[in-house]
Amino acid sequence: MTLLGCIADDLTGATDIALNLVRNGMKTVQVAGVPESQVDLDGADAVVVALKSRTIPARAAVEQSLNALDFLLSAGAEQIFFKYCSTFDSTDQGNIGPVLEALQHKLACDVTIACPAFPEAGRSLFQGHLFVNGRLLSESSLRDHPLTPMRDPDLVKVLQRQSGGQVGLVPWEVVRTGHAAIAQKIEAARTEGKTLLIVDAIVDDDLRAIGQAVASHKLLSGGSGLAIGLPENFRRAGKLHPYDPVAGFDYPSGAGAILAGSCSAATREQIKNAITVGFPALQLDPFKLAKGSAEVQRACDWLSERLDETGLPPLVYSTASPDEVRDFQVEYGRDRAGKLVEEAHKTLARHLFGLGVRRFMVAGGETSGAVVEALGVPMLEIGPEIAPGVPWTRSIGGDETVALALKSGNFGDADFFSKAWGMSQQ
Repeated sequence: MTLLGCIADDLTGATDIALNLVRNGMKTVQVAGVPESQVDLDGADAVVVALKSRTIPARAAVEQSLNALDFLLSAGAEQIFFKYCSTFDSTDQGNIGPVLEALQHKLACDVTIACPAFPEAGRSLFQGHLFVNGRLLSESSLRDHPLTPMRDPDLVKVLQRQSGGQVGLVPWEVVRTGHAAIAQKIEAARTEGKTLLIVDAIVDDDLRAIGQAVASHKLLSGGSGLAIGLPENFRRAGKLHPYDPVAGFDYPSGAGAILAGSCSAATREQIKNAITVGFPALQLDPFKLAKGSAEVQRACDWLSERLDETGLPPLVYSTASPDEVRDFQVEYGRDRAGKLVEEAHKTLARHLFGLGVRRFMVAGGETSGAVVEALGVPMLEIGPEIAPGVPWTRSIGGDETVALALKSGNFGDADFFSKAWGMSQQ
């Protein structure tokens, strides 16, 4: 039976937490959306349901998340983890608070924690304030995120604006003293009527202590970093068996390609690096996408000519600067602008598959979701790590096996694409 059930609000976030669970000894399967029929979870210790709920209306996000919860409970999950981005991507209208409170209500949990910290990826929490690579969230590139701009680093205030209950804080001065003190602080907050608690964490040992403190909690929430502290609870209870995620993982034969939709600073730098080292590259013009199919056809034709041109896979990107994204959204509206780009990447993914591509590298959560949907991938097996939060994965089910490196826009070093491609060649 499944021990841990995870609900992730986007596809790359799901892969991110699945990787951390696998790294710490839990056999993990990732499911694309809530299955409409029974699926074989292959004896997985943890199951991660990848939704596409981060930027949709809060009411729809709640409905999707509750459906995922029902599926995970039916699979026998003993503990539920609501996973969102380590930069707490959301808005004052949701979706983290509304979803978290809906899950609380369904599971009858009067208090639960929220800890998006992921020190290995440069995300830390101190006094309830989120830092990205040592800078306040509000001073990082995330302040200009095209869908969820984050301009308030005080997560107690951010979550309070989204929630009906009272939000409190477990500060680092408590966290650093260990799991017993953390558990005591949570219990004290419960008696004070607090229902949601932001929990500070600066280093991985903080996350392990937090994980031990909440071993008996039915519901947790946070970024993927918190997942490193959970497997040991099940191992301590004698419920885990040894598991090697790399053994037996191989890459399907066939060509490779890169599709990039994220507009994050990290992805822009990765594209620049890829072009510098010789990856064939083509940029999509979003304004031309809005005028018909000619722009996508241009990219399809270009791909058809270049798959075998060099030893490096071709790269097609819709990535643009914050100002360019803003202009496009002003012209066509945020939702339509995003839909146009996603549909373009879906068409490109299907075209590439038809050309024999079986190794896909994808940048951006929304883009990754579009590609997985276009390829009809129902489940993913988690493989070797490329960068913190980003593994190679392999499809389970479907007509033909594909390998996918699904990268959150903000993750990975400048040479990410070169590294990912090199790994798949070994």
